[in-house]
This record gives sequence, C-alpha cells and structure tokens, in this order.
Amino acid sequence: MMKIWPFTRNGASGFSAASTVKEVTETIDANGVTAVVTGATSGIGTETARTLAMRGAHVVMAVRNVDAGKNLKQKILAEIPTAKIDVMELDLSSLASVEKFASEFKSSNLSLNVLINNAGIMATPFQLSKENIELQFATNHLGHFHLTDLLLDAMKKTARECNREGRIVNVSSEAHRFSYSEGICFDRINNESGYSSLQAYGQSKLANILHANELARRFKEEGVKITANSLHPGSITTNLLRHRGFINGVIHTLGKLVLKDVEQGAATSCYVALHPQVQGVSGKYFMDSNIAQPTSQAEDPALAKKLWDFSLKLTQRQ
Repeated sequence: MMKIWPFTRNGASGFSAASTVKEVTETIDANGVTAVVTGATSGIGTETARTLAMRGAHVVMAVRNVDAGKNLKQKILAEIPTAKIDVMELDLSSLASVEKFASEFKSSNLSLNVLINNAGIMATPFQLSKENIELQFATNHLGHFHLTDLLLDAMKKTARECNREGRIVNVSSEAHRFSYSEGICFDRINNESGYSSLQAYGQSKLANILHANELARRFKEEGVKITANSLHPGSITTNLLRHRGFINGVIHTLGKLVLKDVEQGAATSCYVALHPQVQGVSGKYFMDSNIAQPTSQAEDPALAKKLWDFSLKLTQRQ
C-alpha cells in the first residue's frame, strides 16, 4: 500500500522524509565504531540498533527489559550472523540504574564512539520517578543527561585514542514546540499542579535539544573531538501513545497510510550518528536527515545553561 511519504522532495543532504535507514547508510562502513543505543527493544530504537550492526558497528543495546533485549539480539544475529551486539540493563527513570549501567559499561573497557539517547515515553499520566521527578522529564531528559555525563570520559578517551570524531545524538521531537509557554517549568518537575501530560512531554523533548546544544558549546570550548546534535524522527506508527488509547488506535489505523514506518523513522538517527556529511556539525537540530529549525526557546543558550545546572543538581545526590 503506497504512502504519502514517497512523494516528498529531497533536501540539501540528498535525503527526505521518505528515505530509509538502508538508503542513508548505504555507503557507510561502521567497523571499529562502538555505539550505545538506549531503548533498543522497540520502535525506531530497534531499527537503529539493527542498522548500525548491519553496517559493522559494535552495538550495546541499553534496555529496561533484558529478556526482550536478548530476544532481539538473537533475531538480529539470525539476520546478520556477523553482528556484534551486547545487551545491558538500563532503566532511565532511575538514577541508580543509570549509574549501575555506566559503571558496568566502563568496567567492560569498551570504547565509545557514538551515544544515541533514543529511549522515551510519551503522554503518560502524572507519575513520579523513584527520585520524585515527573516521569517523562526523568526518563526522557534527566536519565539521558546523567548517562551522558557519566560516559563522557569514555567518549573523550576514545576520541583521543582513535582520532575519530565521537557523536552524541539526542532523539527529540517536534513536540518540543508544545512545551509549557515558559519553556522548562522547573517548578513543575515534581508538582502535579497545572500538569498537562502532552505539555510535559513537549518539555522533556525541548530539554533534549537544549541538552545537545549545551554539550556542543562545551565541546567547542574544550576543543573536544565530539559533536552533539538533536533530531525529530518524524511521525511514526509506534506504541509511544499507548497511554492514549483512542488516539493510539486512530494513529495505527490511519497512520499506516500517511506516517513513516520504522525504517524511515530511524533514518535520521542513523544519518546523524554515522554519515560523513555530519562530520564536524554540532549543536544542530535535524529532521528528515536534513538540518531543520527548532523554536527560539530551543536555541536559547541561557535556558540551556539553566537546564544544565538544574539537571546537574538533581543528579548529584550524594
């Protein structure tokens, strides 16, 4: 059944919304690259992990459900017998789990070239994490912020020793445009007052962009050979809206006609993580494998710095 997406035009990169993971990585040899992909057991995370493995990268799937991760590993190995894949437990809503993962990863002595902060939850009812942080902010932003912070030394070491650019990729969303009017509402991180599940989701996705931009600024200041970018994968038929039963049902019924499939949805993640065109590009927001324009809030350096300091305070619990 033909979709609307095949009729889109290519952008400056030569790719479009219709481009697939196979197309954007067609000429790429990722042998020697080690990549961590969070949320690899579903949706675009699965396709991202599979594609990176297909191109020769050593993929570490950081997943909440280890059994599901092991099952996926076997499926990928059945398709790609030469794939290099590890499965490690990571629950991004728990800072303790993030710290355990980071410790175990560093103990493995693996290099780290690419970190794809992909995992996410969407439009959940108001709920607090174990650290009493609103769950979407805790999972989508704070867990990834802490994970990135704890793995930075490993990435810097790899970049120095391999003389190869490291890349951090934050999977955001166009939903960042629908955050609270104030941008990041620091007083609503653990407060149900005035809570909107969709605006809270938008807030967490705005935070993903601000996080990448502040990382990019710091890397440039330090002269570190690592880039940081964010992206919108596109509108995809996944189970992200499972907490909105009716909407989810409509999307899965009609979406098959007009939305991206996972091979198209994961294309921008794979493009930003691996493609030579993105060499040296940092602090940008991508959509459909092309540089796009986020909101003015997403490009606010003062807000990015404020979020960084706030996030650091929340994660330093000792």
